[in-house]
Amino acid sequence: MRLVYTLALEAPRILWKRAAELGLLSWLIPFVISFLLFPLKKPNAALFETLMNLILLLTGGALLSVYFRYRPVALREAVLVGALWTGFNLLFDYPMFAFGPMQMTVGKYYSEIGLSYLAFPALAFGAARLAR
Repeated sequence: MRLVYTLALEAPRILWKRAAELGLLSWLIPFVISFLLFPLKKPNAALFETLMNLILLLTGGALLSVYFRYRPVALREAVLVGALWTGFNLLFDYPMFAFGPMQMTVGKYYSEIGLSYLAFPALAFGAARLAR
């Protein structure tokens, strides 16, 4: 109960420019790597998906450490930054898959790709809890 009360009083001071720059990288890094790994998708889709999820988590963890470098980690701020990065990834990613050569439906996009971006706020929550 004390944690909920503390969170309500905590005023996150989000570094918007840094969060936005790193948010762009949170999309760009896995996107570029996916092109390198794409030849795996047809012969071994499960391996491709697993590798992409690992890359997403490693990218998120590395970028969160850059975001909070030399600063105390605030739980609410970490989750908000992770949510912002989820939004960035969906904003940049969905049009490419919906209107690009893949022509994915909304349901297919979110079931195969979009929901994985919830890893950012989940990872940020766990990391912030550990940092306390």
